[in-house]
Amino acid sequence: MSKDIRIQRLSGDALVQYIPELARLRIEVFRDFPYLYDGDYEYEKKYLQTYINCPESVIVLAFDGDKIIGASTAIPLKYETDEVKKPFIENGYNPDEVFYCGESVLNKAYRGLGIGVKFFEQREAHAEDLGGFKHITFCCVERPADHPRRPADYVPLDAFWNKRGYFKHPELKTTYSWKDLDDEAETPKPMTFWLKEERHA
Repeated sequence: MSKDIRIQRLSGDALVQYIPELARLRIEVFRDFPYLYDGDYEYEKKYLQTYINCPESVIVLAFDGDKIIGASTAIPLKYETDEVKKPFIENGYNPDEVFYCGESVLNKAYRGLGIGVKFFEQREAHAEDLGGFKHITFCCVERPADHPRRPADYVPLDAFWNKRGYFKHPELKTTYSWKDLDDEAETPKPMTFWLKEERHA
């Protein structure tokens, strides 16, 4: 597949022009298992504005020509919500020393081309540029193995994350609430954090 793929790291106001496209892509990708997110455009715009408002955050964009085909978010943990910070504080981590990688979304047609690796590399490079972080983390939703919407060919990303140096920390957990595709209302979902080995700040 001959793709003119370009990866770009952006922060602040440089992201404003991309919000509509990013919101649409996030809703499209998060409909799939394991998230099954029944997306809301206005919520997505508000969520993305958080990253624009924080000068230390970053969104890594993947372009095919002028079209956005993927995006990955990250922000210092100290700017995140209490539900994200709480498990770290309770387990003795200093939020100022933790860099939080939010979600990565990628158009299905572009998977398997190494873009997911680039997303991690670029976010880690951003953390390195900022300095002062000992840990890099992200979290993943926990779905039961017998979930009715789990595709027969679903393969978790655990091996990919392990290869990138991230390991599951069951003691670091929280809940996020959103509306599943089959639900009438939002329900809390269990989320577990993955952590990269300690870095020297």
